[in-house]
Amino acid sequence: MQLGLIGLGKMGGNMRDRLREKGHTVVGYDRNQDLSDSKDLADLVGQLTESPKVIWVMVPEQVVKSVVTELKPLLGEGDIVIDGGNSKWLNDKVHGADLAESGIHYLDVGVSGGVWGKQNGYALMVGGEKADVDHVMPIFEALKPDGEYGFVHAGTLGAGHFTKMVHNGIEYAIMQAYAEGWEVLRKAEEVTDVNAAFESWKEGTVIRSWLLDLMVNALKADPNLDDIAGVAHDSGEGRWTVQAAIDLGVPTPAISAALYARFVSQQDDSPAMKAVAAMRNQFGGHAVEQGRPTQTKPTPPTQ
Repeated sequence: MQLGLIGLGKMGGNMRDRLREKGHTVVGYDRNQDLSDSKDLADLVGQLTESPKVIWVMVPEQVVKSVVTELKPLLGEGDIVIDGGNSKWLNDKVHGADLAESGIHYLDVGVSGGVWGKQNGYALMVGGEKADVDHVMPIFEALKPDGEYGFVHAGTLGAGHFTKMVHNGIEYAIMQAYAEGWEVLRKAEEVTDVNAAFESWKEGTVIRSWLLDLMVNALKADPNLDDIAGVAHDSGEGRWTVQAAIDLGVPTPAISAALYARFVSQQDDSPAMKAVAAMRNQFGGHAVEQGRPTQTKPTPPTQ
């Protein structure tokens, strides 16, 4: 198939390479012309000769609206626009309705795989009409992992990004659990090789996963993570997951805790923890003994 691909960053550029390796023709556009196959969106669309034309948008969520607005007059009835970025699912309905005014079809695709996707394939979560999904299926087949899994037509418009949003919320919680376990093990005097313990979990345990593999890789490169700043930013999808869960009345304590842990990490000197320390000091506080904070006994209240 022919495909126009807008956005050739870490994900988009690797996706273009994988698609070309699988025999598809990809015309890419990026603001960085050193990466681009076309000078602008009009040039990209003009290079596509197959009908319907298929355009995959792989840009940050904040840019999708402007790209869709620019594409609308360049495309015709029956053409298909795919948003494969980390967009909010509610915006899919807005963009889909806007393009539908010109007879242009719209699919939303949650994409997981990161920089490893070129080699391993990308997990794809798709929302939209079945006929459009079926038409684009050769592209999906080329991008997905070679095995049985890694692709789902999750539902109607918005379902792809909603599914990917929840996927990322789960990712937050799993990563937080590994990180907390690593810190607990490091604090235990009895455990003398924490990193080897993590590596041993890669086989035979019920908590083995690709995220665990990545953690082990990071520890091999930097055993004490000395070169890593203790800051974890949230992409937006973790907080969207929590917000959606609240709207749906679904309790998500693990995902919520992981999200708030990231917020705390982004503060150099957390005001909330200052307040906690201030309150503790008012009823006993903390003493520092041999470099470790230890709780002192509060003074009993007078009768």
